[in-house]
Amino acid sequence: MDPTKQSVSRRAAVVTLAGLAAAPRPSRAQGEFPSRPVRVIVPFPPGQAADVFARIVADELSKRWPQRVVVENRAGGAGAIGMEAIARAPADGYTLGVGTSGTLGVNPSVLPGIRYDAERDFTPITNLVLVPLVIAVNPAFPVATVQDLVAHIRANPGQEFGSAGPATAQHMAAELFAYRAGLSMVHVPYRGSGPAMTDLVAGNIKLMFDSTTSALPQIQAGRVRALAVTTPQRLAQLPNVPTVAETVASDYAAMGWSGLVAPAGTPAEVARKINADVVAILRDPAVVARMAESGTIADPGTPEQFAQFIRSEIAKWREVARVANVRLEG
Repeated sequence: MDPTKQSVSRRAAVVTLAGLAAAPRPSRAQGEFPSRPVRVIVPFPPGQAADVFARIVADELSKRWPQRVVVENRAGGAGAIGMEAIARAPADGYTLGVGTSGTLGVNPSVLPGIRYDAERDFTPITNLVLVPLVIAVNPAFPVATVQDLVAHIRANPGQEFGSAGPATAQHMAAELFAYRAGLSMVHVPYRGSGPAMTDLVAGNIKLMFDSTTSALPQIQAGRVRALAVTTPQRLAQLPNVPTVAETVASDYAAMGWSGLVAPAGTPAEVARKINADVVAILRDPAVVARMAESGTIADPGTPEQFAQFIRSEIAKWREVARVANVRLEG
């Protein structure tokens, strides 16, 4: 299976959201959900992107609901510890969690001994945000376009590239790029985007795939050069930077993402209420602008759309992990 074809149906599903009416403000009648505080488990440490987006949504839900929504961080095991906690929680809507491109899309294919099933153990609520990626190079690297980059790597197989770590969205996007363009590249993993970007600016590595959240300030300052973005369409923040799809690999798309899930078996009416309230938040112009400032895209949808998206991501990254032999230590 071509791992990029799933992106076509995904984008079509997202486009249909533009015509949907804003969800109504939820009723606060006594006895309705929620009648006690709600927790949102984030499977990563405080301050990471998934945590930041979760706290934005939790704060807004606390304003809409008569109960507080509290974020709880349970980091470790490439997100597996937190995801297991979400899966084992009571299915009553009072424990929610953040699933990401890594924990739901990639981990099922690369993490041995994983103790949760990305499709069966969770009730999808909605995706929250898409995190575009950018191909960035040190200004001294002798390539001006992504076409130049492909030609350079074909003439010099084994080109090193940095990422935020093994099996991260940045790493997998680069492996997908190599797969689609028929290139030989060598992964240099770092412990996060910050150290990798520091080495890119210093010239210790010449190439990396990074999130726009991390890369935009360096691009705007001229410390690194953007060759292409990994989204299906160009980004408003980088209007002159082409997409990979329009240059060297049609239908290529690879993004990080964070979405909201609940334990499997959560009552449908509760899941629908949470979805309606979160979607209303994600369509609020102030929230959309807040996310756009960090180079991300608010991405609300129905539970069914999010479930289909998760399935497509699992299929995409399963193939890439197989071809690139990506594995994490269990």
